[in-house]
Amino acid sequence: MHIPESPAMTRVYFILGCTASGKGSVGRLLARRIGGQIISVDSMKVYRRMDIGTGKPSQTDRAEVPHHCIDIVEPSESFSVARYVDFADKAIAGIDKAGDVVLAVGGTALYIKALSAGLFDGPGADAEIRAELKRRADTEGLTALHEELARIDPESAGRIHPNDEKRIVRALEIFALTGEPISHLQKQWDNPKPRYDCIFIGLRRTREDTNRQINARVKRMVHQGLRDEVAALLSEPEGLSKQAAAALGYAEMIEQINGKCTLDEAVEQIKINTRQFAKHQRTWFRRFRDVHWIDVAEDAAVEIIVDEAARYVG
Repeated sequence: MHIPESPAMTRVYFILGCTASGKGSVGRLLARRIGGQIISVDSMKVYRRMDIGTGKPSQTDRAEVPHHCIDIVEPSESFSVARYVDFADKAIAGIDKAGDVVLAVGGTALYIKALSAGLFDGPGADAEIRAELKRRADTEGLTALHEELARIDPESAGRIHPNDEKRIVRALEIFALTGEPISHLQKQWDNPKPRYDCIFIGLRRTREDTNRQINARVKRMVHQGLRDEVAALLSEPEGLSKQAAAALGYAEMIEQINGKCTLDEAVEQIKINTRQFAKHQRTWFRRFRDVHWIDVAEDAAVEIIVDEAARYVG
């Protein structure tokens, strides 16, 4: 896949970090202070009606600060990083034309990478290999394919979520075609060509604090009606795409709705899987260069974090 360079080097401030690090609150307050608009960099906030489980900003927040790349496709649709970059590029151009500051806020590392520096040109798809891998995913289970990827390319397996069928299949397909792990082929990580004038600001909590924040967030989502949201989505005629159905919080609630576990078990599994996801994010973010990391103290006021982040905005 190739994503072209942006024609103009607009400055983009990225606010990144693991799930539950407080990126959204920091991004919104910072945007209000400096006259900014927000580009969401989240692979699941793109889906309409997937609100509670993705932690979308409220309508009040979105009225106060314009947000882009949220609610742009139906949950029944598949969605690619290339489509995301197309949406984001158009939004950035509009924000820049309006004279506002561009804040890209989110934790989907692949989208951050694609938007800021593009992606490499991999080999073309092989229908026969891909069909066989998808057949194996259906018969052996996605866990078996992820374990196979871990044996041949532990680096990629460490940053690809075990539920991400599309990327697992693609990584195994590339290995089958080239004999090389996809991580070895992604040379642009070593010599990135920036698409924008990027400033990266990262929020970093301790692992223990991140886990506490995750547990609190999952509890809040359940109380807000996550199960009812998932049930409503499943009742829609078009249903959920595999991509949407694999989202954290949704996959586990689907299992519960289908009678495969109790509600308490589903909630606990969401916590476990979200902690695992945060671990994968930390692995990804270690590969990002020139990040201004802010170590967030437990229970730190958002205003204090924004004061620190504002030092890098100029």
